[in-house]
Amino acid sequence: MSGIKLRELAHSRTGDKGDTSNISVIAFRAEDYPRLCQWLTVERVTEHFAELLGPRSPPVRRYELPNVHALNFVLPGILRGGVTRSLALDAHGKALGAALLDLEL
Repeated sequence: MSGIKLRELAHSRTGDKGDTSNISVIAFRAEDYPRLCQWLTVERVTEHFAELLGPRSPPVRRYELPNVHALNFVLPGILRGGVTRSLALDAHGKALGAALLDLEL
C-alpha cells in the first residue's frame, strides 16, 4: 500500500511541555495499527520534521500503545524554547499533528 496519506488510516493528538512536543497517532481501525508500527518509524518522523528539529535536537522517541492502537512520538527541541520563549506562530505545536498526518505512506 503506497501513495496514501497517513490521515487516511489515523488521526492525531498533540501536547507540549517546554520545548518538547508529543504527537499521538491513533489508528482508526485496529487492523491498521501493525501497518502504522511498520511504516511510522522514528527515522521517518525525524526525516519528516528535519527542518524544524535541526541537527542539534535530541533524538525523537517512539512509544507503542497497542491497547489503544496508537503510537506516541516525543520530539524534544521542536518547539524552539516552548510557549513562553518561542516567537513561533504555533508555539504549542498543535499544527505538528496535522503536518505528520500529511506524510505519504
